[in-house]
Amino acid sequence: MKTKKIEKVLIALDYDPSANKVAESGFSMAKAMNAEVVLLHIIADPVFYSSAEFSPITGFGDYMGLVPMQFDNIDEVKNAANQFLEKIRKHLGDESITTRIEDGEMAVTIVNTAKSLHADVIVMGSHSRKWLENIVMGSVTSEVLQHTTLPVFIIPVRKPE
Repeated sequence: MKTKKIEKVLIALDYDPSANKVAESGFSMAKAMNAEVVLLHIIADPVFYSSAEFSPITGFGDYMGLVPMQFDNIDEVKNAANQFLEKIRKHLGDESITTRIEDGEMAVTIVNTAKSLHADVIVMGSHSRKWLENIVMGSVTSEVLQHTTLPVFIIPVRKPE
């Protein structure tokens, strides 16, 4: 049986503070296989980022050195997302890591980006929500699993109860 060499790992990161754990785990796996790493952040709904009550970048306060912010336009959102990915790349300590920011529906965009980059593995976190929340909100991880033929390395990032 011939095995396929893992050459490129796509790490999908959302705005949750657990992104650091997902990035570190995915990076560790990729480095063990001497694979290229691509960090991906998706802007699913720019309006989400402009709410006074919620700033997706807020969760990175201490680690990321960012404060809660509101964004007036998509360019500001993309700039903040780029800063976020750059800080994670710097934290991982590897300048060869590439970053991508895409717009679109989360699961579809993850799968399409993996295809376009010819990624061999997708790494993502699973927030392990309760079953009722998954029914009501859906699960990006579930959708990715349903729509890709690539291996998906899922990092559990359940919040302590």
